Amino acid sequence: MTASVDRASIGFRSARGPILGALMLATGLIAIDATILATAVPSIVRDLGSYQQFPWLFSVYLLAQAVSVPIYSRFADTVGRKPIILLGIALFLLGSVLCGFAWSMPALIVFRIIQGLGAGAVAPMAMTIVGDIYTVAERAKVQGYIASVWAISSVVGPALGGVFAQLDAWRWIFWVNIPLCLIAAWMLQLKYKEQKQTSRHRIDYAGAVLLTIGLTGLILGMLEGGNAWAWLSVQSALCFGIGIVALALFAVVERRVEEPIVDLRLVARPLILTTTVVSLGVGALMIGVTSFAPAYLEGSLGIAPLLSGLAVAALTLGWPIAAANVGRLYLRIGFRRTTMIGMSITTVAAITLAAVASWPHPLMIAGIAFVLGFGLGWTAAPTLIAAQSSVEWGERGAVTGMNAFARSAGSAVGVAVFGAISNVVIAQGAGTDDPDTIIHASVWVFVAVAATAVLTLVAAAFMPRDRPESHSGEMRA
Repeated sequence: MTASVDRASIGFRSARGPILGALMLATGLIAIDATILATAVPSIVRDLGSYQQFPWLFSVYLLAQAVSVPIYSRFADTVGRKPIILLGIALFLLGSVLCGFAWSMPALIVFRIIQGLGAGAVAPMAMTIVGDIYTVAERAKVQGYIASVWAISSVVGPALGGVFAQLDAWRWIFWVNIPLCLIAAWMLQLKYKEQKQTSRHRIDYAGAVLLTIGLTGLILGMLEGGNAWAWLSVQSALCFGIGIVALALFAVVERRVEEPIVDLRLVARPLILTTTVVSLGVGALMIGVTSFAPAYLEGSLGIAPLLSGLAVAALTLGWPIAAANVGRLYLRIGFRRTTMIGMSITTVAAITLAAVASWPHPLMIAGIAFVLGFGLGWTAAPTLIAAQSSVEWGERGAVTGMNAFARSAGSAVGVAVFGAISNVVIAQGAGTDDPDTIIHASVWVFVAVAATAVLTLVAAAFMPRDRPESHSGEMRA
């Protein structure tokens, strides 16, 4: 189905309505997973052990997602969007089932990789299909439908995670994905009749391998340095050395292959470059709060997982509320100005969080998280749609994939950096059972989050200026 079909309406009763419903279900898979796990981390640690390893639950998932997104995007431009999103749902289903049966922290970490490989297809393909069948102006309205999924998930996810954790039934956090996967796959198979504009592509496997090795080396060095081995050690030198060399080779390969996994020629365009950098920051900012705030509240105050989850849910609630309304704003004032407003709000909230983190209180954290999420909602959607709207169909999958890759890579590296900071402070303190040590470690994590917000705001300032009147239809570069 192409964007030229039935543009008269975008509701569920329109010709494209069933497809929108199916995409909302698919998005729900990732939305639930983004909020449900963090609240149960302390319970998982009590059952499987190793507090120092819990950042791996997020980093390997995000790493698998980040590396696989560009590959899926290339395949999507070759075989179409539908086969890729169905493959992603199947992998996400398999990973969820295996995670539910995990017998140790290393096993759970490995199974999270499979989940991440699935998410790497589902999230960008859903947004790519939206980009295919709706215009820029229509996407401003469609954001409200997609945002409603995140709004519901932002409440349901943390609440379910907290309930399962309190009932000592954290495995159901993963098993709850099973019916969602089955329904989403059935709806897409039944309702989405894709008209492909495909062409032959060569998949850059060498680039994918080098990117995986490079990011894994850096993340392994950051998470295990000062934990499994000393920072100034042979192991750290090998991890960082291999990571840096692999990423340098990756950059060389990407400039030489015909169809690179990350097209540096696209990144050379000012709009694509700046929106990609902003997406890196958005990924790091979101993971910095959602992954560490629950453990911070539970470790410092001893509150129930359900309460810590609801506090973090404020972030994921603020995001969709903003995303549902941001379309009217960027159609009126443009993508760049909207992004600048969103990042300004986010930066103020992040600095406030760092300033008050020494005095933990769930209501205070919830209020700050809501504002921070609201700012991110006014940042993420305009940057993605601006990038999508600047290219034709044949490049839209790659551009959407690059945006999703940047956000996932930002999250993967971000959780590793924040986890390294936390582990260093905890190692110098009285351990994970000491509330003061948890508070001290969390303060430094939130300081790093605030610094990330400032840098992302600077990147947003370099976005090219755009004319709002050009967004009534497709904007071309």
